[in-house]
Amino acid sequence: MTMSLFRIGTTIFLLAGIAAAAGYRTEPGGPPPAEAAALAPALTAQGVRVLKPDGGALCEFWFVREVGKEGEPEQNATWGIAHGTLLGVVKVESRWSDRRGQPIRPGVYTLRLSFFPMDGDHQGVAPQRDFAILSPVEIDKDASAKPAFDALMDMSRKASRTPHPLVLSLWKESGAVETGITAEGESDQVLRATIGGAPVALIVYGRSDH
Repeated sequence: MTMSLFRIGTTIFLLAGIAAAAGYRTEPGGPPPAEAAALAPALTAQGVRVLKPDGGALCEFWFVREVGKEGEPEQNATWGIAHGTLLGVVKVESRWSDRRGQPIRPGVYTLRLSFFPMDGDHQGVAPQRDFAILSPVEIDKDASAKPAFDALMDMSRKASRTPHPLVLSLWKESGAVETGITAEGESDQVLRATIGGAPVALIVYGRSDH
């Protein structure tokens, strides 16, 4: 009887440990990749690596040091910086998908801020209009550029190879954050980090059907 209870207790302990280790997490990364050399002066010297539940690397982010002057956010947006502002660079290391379920192929991409249009096609996509748009780093080398909406979408379609750009949902937080990932909602894994001095949340895993 005592042995059975011991085994049950041990099993529960092990299962609890497995569950605790099963989520996505972050660890310090390395310097910006060679592919992003033209943008490196604008980026942090050390990346933030996102690890999958199995411990393998999903991707690594290098966020910008500055985002420029902030003003009043657009309607239903959380961040009052200019459309097209460079937010950082991400290196994709294994199979990944964007908010729409589109595959993001291994490679290096820029992240730029955009606000989805206030029209019927985008209704219900997210509570806020802020998104990070991924584009191939080889065609996006100017850290100071702020592409207009159509130009940024065209750049991103070269990464998605579909009619729709690659998008990650994000929003600016109201208070300070610690870098790390939390599970939220039914499936979202949310990375919180500081981008250009601003506290930001970025959904790195999760999907919207809109």
